[in-house]
Amino acid sequence: MNPTDPLAPPSLDYFADLQVEVGVPQVLSQGPRGMRRLVPITGGSAQGNGWTARVIPGGTDFQLIVSDSLSELDARYGLETDAGDLIYVQNHAVRAAPPEAMAKLLRGEPVDPAQIYFRCNPRFETASPSLRWIGERMFIGVGIRHPAQVVMRFFTLL
Repeated sequence: MNPTDPLAPPSLDYFADLQVEVGVPQVLSQGPRGMRRLVPITGGSAQGNGWTARVIPGGTDFQLIVSDSLSELDARYGLETDAGDLIYVQNHAVRAAPPEAMAKLLRGEPVDPAQIYFRCNPRFETASPSLRWIGERMFIGVGIRHPAQVVMRFFTLL
């Protein structure tokens, strides 16, 4: 591969690990596109290279349960870094699994993470001059859903 090729596949650089605490889901509707649920985000933490942050309580994961094997997620929440910087996070995700594993997830039961395809695309906004760069990059991530917590690892696309 030619490193000067502008169309070369991007590489990844580690950005952060997040542990997002979640509350009890609320079902809003069962419509033609699927079941809509709201999952409250109640807290958590984030750690990157040389920084830490807390997840600000009050965010929400807006979920569309498309089928017995597919969920589309749109989580929106805030982070406050140890330096006092505030970051808005909007994280789009796809979670797919065999129907029996997805049913367990939706009931709040533990599921072997190896059975779940959980990929995400977080975006960040901040007024912090030192973190301005995070609003100018693309990120991808992977995740694991536990009964009361979502654990994710985010990477910068280089």
